[in-house]
Amino acid sequence: MQGLLKLSRAIDWLNAQVGKYVIWLIFAATVVSALNAVIRKVFNISSNGFLEVQWYLFAWSFLVAAGFTLLHREHVRIDVLNSRLPVKARLWIDIIGFALFLTPLCLVVLYLGVPLLVEKFQSGEMSGNPGGLIRWPVWLALPIGFTLLMLQGWSELIKRVAFLRGEGPDPLGRLTDKSAEEELAEALRREAAAKAAAESAPAPAAR
Repeated sequence: MQGLLKLSRAIDWLNAQVGKYVIWLIFAATVVSALNAVIRKVFNISSNGFLEVQWYLFAWSFLVAAGFTLLHREHVRIDVLNSRLPVKARLWIDIIGFALFLTPLCLVVLYLGVPLLVEKFQSGEMSGNPGGLIRWPVWLALPIGFTLLMLQGWSELIKRVAFLRGEGPDPLGRLTDKSAEEELAEALRREAAAKAAAESAPAPAAR
């Protein structure tokens, strides 16, 4: 189990690093969108390539960051009933979900998606739109994204089994991994709160 927990921590680290940098794809899509709008208005020039590169970047951002999202438990869940269940019941629901639903789904997507990626790479398929882009780079996000998601599902599965065996922390507990920016912001908030409390405290009565 300790070896599996090391594997889990390695997967968590990998998806944390991916999530840290994939956010720049959103920024890049925003920049491309703004430049396209400016060029179209000022020079009356545009291209379908500008539009397609935006959704390429968007596709990469949400597919490749799927594992990072699962790591931080940010996927949409229906917790009306689940949140009222005992911790062990919630853990078993997650274990069954990761093992019998998430993993098979990812394997099916990889089984069907990788041959399509290879086919489009070998054929050099281009977009059907005038000025469109080559297709295989956006298809590449599919196997990468679902591989990272599957690995994170295994990591979450390991953490839940370890907790049930009494060999790991509560995987449903509060997330404590924060970025340096978040830690700095929290420290500044604590400092401001302490300063405000000191200023609002009544002065000692004079004798």
